[in-house]
Amino acid sequence: MRIAIISDIHGNLPALEAVIKDIDRRGVDAIVNLGDSLSGPLLPLESAQFLMAQDWVHLAGNHERHLTLSPGHMGPSDEFTYAQLTAKELEWIASLKPCLRYSSEILLCHGTPNNDIEYFLETVEPNRLRAATLSELDERLGLVDAELIACGHTHIPRSMRASTGQLVVNPGSVGLTAYDDTRPYPHIVETGSPDARYAIVERLAGKWVSNLISVSYCHQAMAKLALMRQRQDWACALSSGYMA
Repeated sequence: MRIAIISDIHGNLPALEAVIKDIDRRGVDAIVNLGDSLSGPLLPLESAQFLMAQDWVHLAGNHERHLTLSPGHMGPSDEFTYAQLTAKELEWIASLKPCLRYSSEILLCHGTPNNDIEYFLETVEPNRLRAATLSELDERLGLVDAELIACGHTHIPRSMRASTGQLVVNPGSVGLTAYDDTRPYPHIVETGSPDARYAIVERLAGKWVSNLISVSYCHQAMAKLALMRQRQDWACALSSGYMA
């Protein structure tokens, strides 16, 4: 079985369309979406309409959770997104779960199995962002017994194997290649490329393996749209994969 994993689209429909075209070219049996699908200054309504028409498994990310709050309690990206959506899209968002057992072998989550904003494969320290250690990975897995765990949230493509042999895969972000955050310490995530990212996983010789894939698309059009929406931070990230 070959499964395409996508995550963190953030309303970037052209990036998603480029990823789907590449997936179609490679051939898979299923596509799963790990959430944070709409939030941002780009095309949230159009992205929601596209995703709702697909026969995929969809998760809620932390931004889907934010979109279920009252507008006065949202950040600017979620405020913009909420204003674009209708009751139909908001009802769909409210139906999504942040973690799902896809099969006996596969667990899907947005952050970690217990927290939609926790980094699974990275650790934030006061002065740096680094890859998780093996002990940190094992601790975050906890009692999860799935052979394959797919996570998103950090936008960083990464695949790591726990001491148990379990594979944890983050496909990276389809639609946003850099961002900054303040939790648990101020930090910046930069992939250094404007390309859209996703992953394909498959079981070979009795073991799950992953392929992290980068896809080019017309990113400058989305950077221009972000500028039109007065979001210089997004424009820079979409143009380059860096925050400055």
